[in-house]
Amino acid sequence: MDGVKPPPPPLVDAHLDLAHNALEAGFDLTLPLEELRRRYPQGDVPTVTLPALVEAGAALVFATLFASPYHPEHNPEGYTTPDEAHAQALRQLELYRRWHEEGRVRLITTRAELDGHLKAWEGDGVPGLLILMEGADPIRTPDELGFWADAGVRLVGPAWGGTRYAGGSWFGTGGLTELGRELMAALQDEPRVALDASHLSEPSFWEALELYDGPLLASHSNPRRFVDHERHLSEAMISALGERGGVIGTVFYNAFLVAGWQRGDARPGLEAALRHMAHVAELIGWEHVGIGSDFDGGFGARELPEPLDQPADLRRLEEALPAGVFPGVLGGHWLAWLRRWLP
Repeated sequence: MDGVKPPPPPLVDAHLDLAHNALEAGFDLTLPLEELRRRYPQGDVPTVTLPALVEAGAALVFATLFASPYHPEHNPEGYTTPDEAHAQALRQLELYRRWHEEGRVRLITTRAELDGHLKAWEGDGVPGLLILMEGADPIRTPDELGFWADAGVRLVGPAWGGTRYAGGSWFGTGGLTELGRELMAALQDEPRVALDASHLSEPSFWEALELYDGPLLASHSNPRRFVDHERHLSEAMISALGERGGVIGTVFYNAFLVAGWQRGDARPGLEAALRHMAHVAELIGWEHVGIGSDFDGGFGARELPEPLDQPADLRRLEEALPAGVFPGVLGGHWLAWLRRWLP
């Protein structure tokens, strides 16, 4: 990839489903964004490609391994067994490794690699990827966590809608399972991997915090204060994340920003996202606020607040955030958090 000097300060996006979209949706994410949009004029408007991340000055992305579970209507090709989930995640990891070998990204697993990457990024703009497993079903048994840590996974979110490990994003899915409690014990003994609380049901969240006292984040979560759904964080959950030194990544999906918003409704303005950020800051401080855009998480540009259309537009936050907090929110808070615990 040709070197491109990026704009400062560095952007860190704590949640993008890059490999899932490349392999499951069939998007060629090596294309410029406008070319991808030209090739896929129907459906959701694509928002992310690797060149678009370079143009945005994205220094680091928490790139997911997201094994998609079976659903008879929405996902008939999804996994039904732990082995199938494991295989899906490995295919996604292999794609990230191929991009790394091609010089399109840099995979980051240690603090030294992060610091070296950031120095190189200032000259070439190549994005770094930190691997996040969203939904822990690819970990076939808790004692397999070490295998994934060896493979470069640095963040694990046990739940999505609900997994073998934990209740997830819909009320009534329950708390941790017995396997989930065993996974918390494995995480407690694995200093190379942090716990992602996004998607955990509230019972799962509190039980996890009782069993695990390592590094904690919510990669892509908003306050429940404005959208009353268990996918989001209660006041008490936000406070606990702050007390544990965590950072919370704001999601920019309109339905997670405005109660009752539906596809086809008018797009809200950027203030819809800013009130979520400000509410978290009011509870635990701006130093715990970051970005976890989920721009490619099953929706497109029409489902984002105006004027957001692509990753570079996240820099428009500078116009609306309180003076002095923009560099931290854009990426500095995530980088400080990573430096506190990465091996």
